[in-house]
Amino acid sequence: MRGRKRIKRHIDADHSEICFKPCGVRRIELESVELLEDEMEALRLSDFEGLYQQECADKMGISRTTFSRIVEKAHKKISDALLHSKAIKIKIEENK
Repeated sequence: MRGRKRIKRHIDADHSEICFKPCGVRRIELESVELLEDEMEALRLSDFEGLYQQECADKMGISRTTFSRIVEKAHKKISDALLHSKAIKIKIEENK
């Protein structure tokens, strides 16, 4: 059983060309963390724009609790990459 159908999220910025890696190490030698496009948008709205979670959720067209789960996953992935010297790639979903 697959659960509920995924709600389409409104993503206001193009994150397709974004990739980060630790300095001095070739990317081919690194493990990587894959950040989903909606996780990147959640970080942009909450951390960079400084909006409250309800405002972020409204802009993305999702519930506040869903937004909270998305941003929590994104923070965990970013922390993993920073603490363990991993590359960060943004995954753009093809089925929009």
